Amino acid sequence: MMEKWKAKLVNRETVSYFIFGVLTTLVDWISYAFMRGPLGYRAATALSQFLAILFAYVTNKIFVFENLNFHIRYLIREITSFFACRLFTAVFTYVAMVVMVDGIGIRQDMICKVVVSAISLVLNYGFSKLIIFRKKSSERT
Repeated sequence: MMEKWKAKLVNRETVSYFIFGVLTTLVDWISYAFMRGPLGYRAATALSQFLAILFAYVTNKIFVFENLNFHIRYLIREITSFFACRLFTAVFTYVAMVVMVDGIGIRQDMICKVVVSAISLVLNYGFSKLIIFRKKSSERT
């Protein structure tokens, strides 16, 4: 029983999702660091988030979920749903942080950030696996 759960939780897909998630975070942080001086923190935040989401889309599509459908109509639908889901989790992250720090009064905001990031990670993986990059029954192995 435990082996089945382990195989479902730790496999090529979940490990690669974690690795590319770390790289996505680096894209966000590094691009923000380079842009915040000339653009200011607000524009740098928005642009670095956009670059990170774009990086995440490409790496999730090709390397994590191995979805090689590049037909233009399919890509438009897929990109739209990917960005919409990431926007949803970004709003969730913001609201959850405000609720925990200002509403509940948790003063260790980094602990809140870690908890919210973990929840967002699971939500993003679920959205990607079940909605965005889902395989049709004919594509499943």
